[in-house]
Amino acid sequence: MGCCVCHLTVVVLLLLFVLPALSSESAVTVDVHAAKGFVDSGHKYLDVRTVEEFKKGHPWNALNVPLLKDCFGHRGSGREKNPEFLEQVSLICDKDDHIVVGCQSGVRSLQATEELLKAGFKHVKNMGGGYVAWVENGFFVKALQEEL
Repeated sequence: MGCCVCHLTVVVLLLLFVLPALSSESAVTVDVHAAKGFVDSGHKYLDVRTVEEFKKGHPWNALNVPLLKDCFGHRGSGREKNPEFLEQVSLICDKDDHIVVGCQSGVRSLQATEELLKAGFKHVKNMGGGYVAWVENGFFVKALQEEL
C-alpha cells in the first residue's frame, strides 16, 4: 500500500505543477504592422506606458493601464510595479477579449503580456517595437490634448 501512495503522490504532483506549466501559453510578439492589422480588425490596444507617456500620444482608441507607476520617496524618484495592474485591466477587458499590448519600445509590454496570460487572459499579443515603431511607420496617433 505504501508504494501505491507514493505513485499517487507523484501523479497528483504532476497534475498540480508540471502539466499546467506545460500547457500555459507563452507570450507571442508580433511586429508593428501585424499589430496594426489586429487593431484595425477589432482587437483592443492596451497601452501599458505611464499616463504621462500616454498623454504625449497613443494609437487611436488605445486603453491606458500603466504597468509601472512613478514613485517618490526618501531614496529619490523612480518607477515601481503597479500593484493594481491586473485589477485595472480586468475592469476594461474581459479574459476572452483579443488584446494587443504596447509600450514605448516593447519591453514593458512583453512583461505585461506574460502577466496577463498567467492571469488567464486568453488572446493577448505583445507588439514588438512599441510606440516608437508605431510612430516610425507613420501610423495614426492621437495626443490626449486633442481629446479635450
